[in-house]
Amino acid sequence: MPALLPPALEPFLDLLRCPVCHARLRPGRGSLRCPAGHTFDIARQGYVSLLTGVRATSGDDAAMVQARNRFLSTGRYAPIHRTLTRMAADVLPARGTVVDVGCGTGHYLAGVLDHLPGTRGLGLDTSARALRSAARAHPRAAAASWDVFRPFPLVDQGVDVVLDVFAPRNPSEFHRVLRPTGRLIVLRPDERHLAELRGQVPDVVTIDPDKEQRLRQALDPYFQAAGTRHVAYTTPLTRQEVIDLIGMTPSARHLTHTDLRGHGPLPDRVTVSVLATAYRPR
Repeated sequence: MPALLPPALEPFLDLLRCPVCHARLRPGRGSLRCPAGHTFDIARQGYVSLLTGVRATSGDDAAMVQARNRFLSTGRYAPIHRTLTRMAADVLPARGTVVDVGCGTGHYLAGVLDHLPGTRGLGLDTSARALRSAARAHPRAAAASWDVFRPFPLVDQGVDVVLDVFAPRNPSEFHRVLRPTGRLIVLRPDERHLAELRGQVPDVVTIDPDKEQRLRQALDPYFQAAGTRHVAYTTPLTRQEVIDLIGMTPSARHLTHTDLRGHGPLPDRVTVSVLATAYRPR
């Protein structure tokens, strides 16, 4: 195989399919190709570009990725990290496959792989900036550009765990790619999450009070809840950490760093309150 094929991507050739014709993909010179000749470049940073046609525009930009890397490196979200890892470990076989949909920089996927040495991971995201980090997040983490709302370029029933962490969802595709014994793990904020920020910074994105009901309605045809863990704690934050926390979320589309740096007092501690639910396929 050509040297340009990232080592973490090679084990996924059995799982990936051409997003145009659904045929198997084979390595070419710095690319993956199907027998029909559809070609998908492997970026020099190590991720494969599978998106075709009109590109999604909602992915993280460079500033958001930098803010995310800085904030997550502080360990303020470490309890979330540990909870996801334990939930994945509960169901993954010795040589399992994890797909992180909307993986961002690959932080949570890398945490799972760190604790499960026989597991391989694939991160999917629309943001090329985020995928540059995701492709380097872990030696066993491959990365590919993809839009969660399109049919996934993956075989049926080839995945043991799908992670969806603060990300959009595609229930029918989650169901299709998961093995019957697999699990979907969805992590999302509840109404108390970052309440102090929302109280002091009006432009921070609010949490829809009907979020849980809509989640149940979307997943119910495909999945049955198999257990929920509530991760709730308060954590101190420096002013820069507050700015980065806002800057790594969709709120960054409404608030610039200049806005935040000129803002009055910011909270020096916030409540973290999220729900993590494992779902079994119906």
